[in-house]
Amino acid sequence: MSEALVATEVPEASVSGTSGARQFWRRLRAQRAAMVAAFVVALLVLVALAAPLLTALEGQDPTSYHPALVDSARGGVPIGSFGGISADHWLGVEPQTGRDLFARLLYGARVSLGVALTATAVQVLLGVVVGVAAALGNRWVDQLLSRITDIIVAMPLMIMALALLAIVPSSFPRPVLVALIIGFVAWGTIGKIARAQTLTLKELDYVAAARLSGWGTLRIARRELLPGLAAPVITYAALMVPANISIEASLSFLGVGVKPPTPSWGQMLSSADVWYQAAPQYLLLPAAALFLTVLALTVLGDGVRTALDPRAASRLRIGTGRRQESKAGKEGSA
Repeated sequence: MSEALVATEVPEASVSGTSGARQFWRRLRAQRAAMVAAFVVALLVLVALAAPLLTALEGQDPTSYHPALVDSARGGVPIGSFGGISADHWLGVEPQTGRDLFARLLYGARVSLGVALTATAVQVLLGVVVGVAAALGNRWVDQLLSRITDIIVAMPLMIMALALLAIVPSSFPRPVLVALIIGFVAWGTIGKIARAQTLTLKELDYVAAARLSGWGTLRIARRELLPGLAAPVITYAALMVPANISIEASLSFLGVGVKPPTPSWGQMLSSADVWYQAAPQYLLLPAAALFLTVLALTVLGDGVRTALDPRAASRLRIGTGRRQESKAGKEGSA
């Protein structure tokens, strides 16, 4: 009887999953701001991936010095108008070094987005594994993993990251190190979310039926519980990406993140504070790129959260009119 129940549950779950995905895209498309943000994020990712091609078209690279393009008598100010903008240097050059600013911005996007996405993947993997293991384990396992999660949540991320980055040898690839440290220090919240959701899901009838049919714990977790965790995990992960970009920029700004000559937006900002009058674009361009990226990812993350849970109102009212939200809510309840 339980096997029959499981057999009938599987096609229903797959159908509802397909229907749920269709409803999710319909609700997401109803939010103009989220779609604009998705376009901006996709464009940023495309530009970051195409950085070698775009810099080759310009004929520059992010690490070559051009001392002839800066005025050493004035402390290294770029020669020419608007920070040395020319046909060879589309956005000008970096003060003191003469390195191409366009190339460093593009490669800085690769570092910032790569670190943020890698750190988010590590956070999601650790958080889901620990959260599900705590919820499915016995009382002692649950207590142990829950206390470890509480300790991780209570850790001050920036202080821990600063301490770990200071003691690791400089020979270790810095972008990889920053991503791993952020991921290993900041997975606690998603672990709590995964545990709470798993405790709710494992009491449902289809999970009990799978258990009665003889399925093992790992199979139940993989086939029955992980699909149910997708919505809250994706929602929180979408909001973690912009936070991780800001953390990477902050660490690089403090001088313990990505090290030269590898370009990073935070690193560029840390060395631009004394040049904002002589070469303002050296400060404004990475700041604008960082602001646009974080804003687009935040709006997209909020849109994903609202589309996955139509009962939750959007916290960002731009482009989410009441009529559109009402229409999306009716479609979700249909």
